[in-house]
Amino acid sequence: MKTQFEQMMDGLNDVEAFLSGEQEGFKAYVPQEVDVRAIRNRLGMTQVKFSDTFGFSLDAIKHWEGGRRTPEAPARTLLTVIDKNPAAVLTALNPAAFAAAVGSSKLSTVPVRVDKKRQTRGRVTKRRAYSANRGRRITK
Repeated sequence: MKTQFEQMMDGLNDVEAFLSGEQEGFKAYVPQEVDVRAIRNRLGMTQVKFSDTFGFSLDAIKHWEGGRRTPEAPARTLLTVIDKNPAAVLTALNPAAFAAAVGSSKLSTVPVRVDKKRQTRGRVTKRRAYSANRGRRITK
């Protein structure tokens, strides 16, 4: 196993090879372990708020924090970016900010009202949502 210094030197050698044109592209480092609870606590969010804000399922967050499961590589990558620069992720995930960044003045969103009661059939939980514009029922 390499020391931390040797890992840093390997990374610097890769950067030097890339800048000199000897190597194309780069290799992204994805950590093997991510402390989801620490990231969430640093942001001052509850599990529900964290899942809603960043698009993770609430069950996944509970399992990750409880140690029953570990995030897959794409989730660890996103969690690492959230840890280092949460504002960048929030900007990327916010449709209004995205529309402003690309210069589109028209943002298409549909307001939806979701009933608090959930209907359960067997093991599948369904929610009823209603379009705020026309009152049509949508089952999610």
